Amino acid sequence: MTGSAEPERVALVTGAARGIGAAVVDRLVARGHVVYAVDLGGDGTAATHELASDAYPLATQEDLEGLTGRHGPAVVPLAADVRNLQAISGVVDRIRGERGRLDVVVAGAAVIAGGNAQWETDDALLDAVWRADAVSVWNTAKATVPMLLEQPAEQRPVFVAIGSVAGLHGLYHLSAYVMAKHAVIGLVRALAADVAGSPVTVCCVCPGSTDTAMLTETARLYDLPHTEDLVAEQAIGRSLTPDEVAAVVELACFAGPAVHGAVLPASGGFRL
Repeated sequence: MTGSAEPERVALVTGAARGIGAAVVDRLVARGHVVYAVDLGGDGTAATHELASDAYPLATQEDLEGLTGRHGPAVVPLAADVRNLQAISGVVDRIRGERGRLDVVVAGAAVIAGGNAQWETDDALLDAVWRADAVSVWNTAKATVPMLLEQPAEQRPVFVAIGSVAGLHGLYHLSAYVMAKHAVIGLVRALAADVAGSPVTVCCVCPGSTDTAMLTETARLYDLPHTEDLVAEQAIGRSLTPDEVAAVVELACFAGPAVHGAVLPASGGFRL
């Protein structure tokens, strides 16, 4: 055999340990990527994140390392707090040193919290949600987009943020989360304008109610016994699976310039 094999494409996914993030990792690996899978790690309790609780445990180091169990060396699991710019910048430095290229970034790290009207929402909760759901995306973009801009056009580099239908609608007793997710959409649109004329595509995918720990926590915040009570506004009549949402993220990763600056609902017909 002559010639050299085409270099492996490289992706970075945050919020990768479970739910939609893990499903995105699965799909990118299937498309031939080496994926640097980033999540907070730890034991998923309040010891690692102030919004974690016994009722709402976050992803663990075991969840993160389970990706390697599924995919072997195609996944590099990394514990990093994307609320910290230095932490995510360190991940990018590692990718540069080990791979020398970065093709796909999916910024999916997020949490949910709420349960009260806006004027009753605790300032500490607001700060925690803002940092976890908006600042995390800002930091991920700030750390990765310069490297994406270095890539040649034929690599079709792309930055995809995971938003929410909460960025498109108002939701009862979730004002901090709604504000943060609206901010993600604003950031994507501004970033798309900033990189105009470059090979980089920037877009946002906004899931509806999806069968994840976040949906279970939303039901708890609303004092609902079942998550099924939350999907009445989705035309499909059920929650989405993480893989169904990940299929739209995959589309966004490979659609190219046509989706630049776009906000793509993956909502199951939420509030048609």
